[in-house]
Amino acid sequence: MQPAFLSDVELYFSENVNGNTLEVSGEEFHHIKDVMRHKIGDEIFVTDGKGVIYKTEIERFEKKSLLARIISTTSYPNKFSTITFCIPRLRSTDRFEFALEKCVELGITNFIVFDSQRTVAKGEKLDRWQKILTAAMKQSLRSWLPTVKYCKSVKEIIELDGKKIFFGQNATDSLLNYFVSNHQPQITNHFFLFGPEGGFSNEELRVMSEEIKIKLTDNRLRSETAIVTAASIIATNLVQ
Repeated sequence: MQPAFLSDVELYFSENVNGNTLEVSGEEFHHIKDVMRHKIGDEIFVTDGKGVIYKTEIERFEKKSLLARIISTTSYPNKFSTITFCIPRLRSTDRFEFALEKCVELGITNFIVFDSQRTVAKGEKLDRWQKILTAAMKQSLRSWLPTVKYCKSVKEIIELDGKKIFFGQNATDSLLNYFVSNHQPQITNHFFLFGPEGGFSNEELRVMSEEIKIKLTDNRLRSETAIVTAASIIATNLVQ
């Protein structure tokens, strides 16, 4: 959880930290200088995307960047580092991006976007997805920059190292019960696979036949609702 003193501030992102100063450039610089109209001497909060939030004071404006003096630092662990959400492209771009945003707000930091056989829109848009994730990180005052990768199929994900869990409405065990019954209060190196509209194809189910199948609720959920529900359950109950 982020500290209360951040609740009413803007959080910016910059990886350019050098000793007791940091540099902010690009769109972040434009937003600070031209949109928020900050001046020399103003305090701003910046994260490096690696778990640290810096309280800083603006010292100097350059033509395309600013320099700020670091006043204090606060570090946060990534409690979700061993969890990867594998999300299919959805028919609705808005609903797909909504799911990404809400997962970041709840703490998820690792994503794989994949093409299911029943996916309508295919192909990668990594720059677009990363921009959405970065914006969601700042908006929700998170200090770990989410990452996103792209896989062309379910099979590519299954071949990765780690435990795979996919969601199916006719599964007998629930997400929460699975971890409680298996005495796994903490999740380690798990990939959670969500189906697209219409569910996984028979071929994809065959590929996943040796993996763990669980359900979220007794009700049928939209894909984006299922994704956010799983993130909420994990954030609330399973991450220590």
